[in-house]
Amino acid sequence: MHSMQRLLTSTLVAFSVAKCVFSFTPGFPYGSEKVRGVNLGGWLVLEPWITPSIFDNTGNNAIVDEWTFGQYQDHSTALSVLQNHWNTWITESDFTAIAAAGLNHVRIPIGYWAFEVGPGEPYIQGQLPYLQKAVQWAGNHGLKVIIDLHGAPGSQNGYDNSGHRMSFPTWHSNQTNIDRTNKIIQTIASMYAGQPNVVPVIAPLNEPAGYDGSAVLSVVRQYWNDSWGNIRYPYGTSKTSNIVELIHDAFQPLSYWAGFETPPNFDGVAMDTHIYQVFSNAGNQMSDQEHINTACQTQSSLAGFDLWLLVGEWSTGMTDCATYLNGRGTGSRYAGTYPGSTAVGSCKGLTGSGSTFSSSYKTFLRQIWEAQVISYEAATDGWLQWTWKTESADEWSYQAGLKYGWIPQNPTNHQYPNICG
Repeated sequence: MHSMQRLLTSTLVAFSVAKCVFSFTPGFPYGSEKVRGVNLGGWLVLEPWITPSIFDNTGNNAIVDEWTFGQYQDHSTALSVLQNHWNTWITESDFTAIAAAGLNHVRIPIGYWAFEVGPGEPYIQGQLPYLQKAVQWAGNHGLKVIIDLHGAPGSQNGYDNSGHRMSFPTWHSNQTNIDRTNKIIQTIASMYAGQPNVVPVIAPLNEPAGYDGSAVLSVVRQYWNDSWGNIRYPYGTSKTSNIVELIHDAFQPLSYWAGFETPPNFDGVAMDTHIYQVFSNAGNQMSDQEHINTACQTQSSLAGFDLWLLVGEWSTGMTDCATYLNGRGTGSRYAGTYPGSTAVGSCKGLTGSGSTFSSSYKTFLRQIWEAQVISYEAATDGWLQWTWKTESADEWSYQAGLKYGWIPQNPTNHQYPNICG
């Protein structure tokens, strides 16, 4: 009797696992319809290059990220600047414009401090109601939201866009940091498990610094596994959600991740890769045609991956000329003002307002936009450009591209359909 019961139980368990694998239904037909989207960068996580005025207006050169923004200012001063920014940088009218531009997804970066702040951490809270508004606006306009945890306790990469700029990240080396991050993913998953048609994707961590070696990568792999469980089982029972886990490649080649979190043991997993050509001396030295060729060559490196694959960040910016792009107080490789770089040329006319861009530069921006979109749609399940809006770096702005004509109002309308041959 007992053996029969055991057999029955194991059969039921196997059936329920199989059922889980085959009954996963995301809120968007990933794999059959292309993701075309944009990031809402610099809104709920400050970035100096996206809104330089917020940092310049402090009059304090030590304020280089959101951590120091709270640390080196009077709390009420900092809070009022942040609240004004949250209220004005992105509003429902942006969602209207994004939908009107033929896009179907927005990726919204948010920091862990929106959910909880630990002792001695100078972050200022208040972002969460804006995330909730954004989800409502997305629903109003038929857009899908990817909630992206962009900064983790201790920083996962040391970048200013993790909230806390530092020479070496400390997220991975402190179990308390990791435990706190897991709890936040549980919180996000339980908040949105019931809305997979508006929030079909959670990205549990942006750009962990896998290039720092196996100590980071082993933690990241475990964290992706734990996050999958937290996202798939948000109810504290065996009931599953239909939310996709979007993991990042941690700056490793896609081949490193082959076979990771694949069926039949996992379902509803997508991989995010970020592609930029400007964060190296060699990238800044490329000719326009070399930039286009590099974009076209991604078709072979991205093709045939074993999970849904998104290019979750990329840009039409092909220099690092934008003010503070490499960090507040840090210069540019293109202009030769970055440590260890040799000047390629003047940044004049390559960044700032699109109204100052030459017609030949705008033609190149259209070509590099199309070369990337065509390549990413040929080889992956879609793309999200970084970023929707900037104060003074229009070469990076989707909104400015629409305004000045290097991005088409319909993203499938190509002037250079054969740019990649």
